[in-house]
Amino acid sequence: MKKLVVLTGAGISAESGLKTFRDSDGLWQGHDIKEVATPQGWRKNHELVLEFYNQRRRQLHKVQPNRGHKTLFELENNFDVHIITQNVDNLHEKAGSSNIIHLHGELFKVRSVKDKNYILHWETDLHKTDIDKNGFQLRPHIVWFGEDVPALQEAKEIIQKADYFVVVGTSLQVYPAAGLIEYINPKIPIYYIDPNPISIRNLSNTIEIIPMNAGEGIPFLRTKLISLNN
Repeated sequence: MKKLVVLTGAGISAESGLKTFRDSDGLWQGHDIKEVATPQGWRKNHELVLEFYNQRRRQLHKVQPNRGHKTLFELENNFDVHIITQNVDNLHEKAGSSNIIHLHGELFKVRSVKDKNYILHWETDLHKTDIDKNGFQLRPHIVWFGEDVPALQEAKEIIQKADYFVVVGTSLQVYPAAGLIEYINPKIPIYYIDPNPISIRNLSNTIEIIPMNAGEGIPFLRTKLISLNN
């Protein structure tokens, strides 16, 4: 099977009812990003950060994968699909997709502040009294601004092997994730699904823009790719 690599961003989750991570005013659901998504914010106010992610976790229980998520799963019948997502939700997993890399962490996981490899599945509220086996505080398993992205190297390696590359629901403005397109083989096609696409420059690849939202654009692309490979 040919390898189809898909980079997804907040746009695909927004169609399920989850607000985008970063709006034009620099706020995330009414919160200054610096207060809830940086190591400095965590050190300043543990309780504010914990409650912010508790709210996000509660919200995630109420939403379901949309047609875009489900169609990416269906594409596994025809392609070796690998999803690299900037999203911290579990909607790709709930849709059934097999190969998912979460660049920015996962909302339903927590980890020790002392041992980054001490990671637990966690679907309920997280409190200051929740600790690891050695008595250290548990924190959201989220890559905050200013922190390293552990999955970045794995994502680069997968992208380099792609036969098709798809960008959906992301403005390609947040680094280092936005820099991943530099690792695409210049000979393969790129499909860019977004109702308000930006210009992707400095690439020699053939880029086809599909000006639709994820729920419409991914099924459209599925039909196209299957046709090309029959």
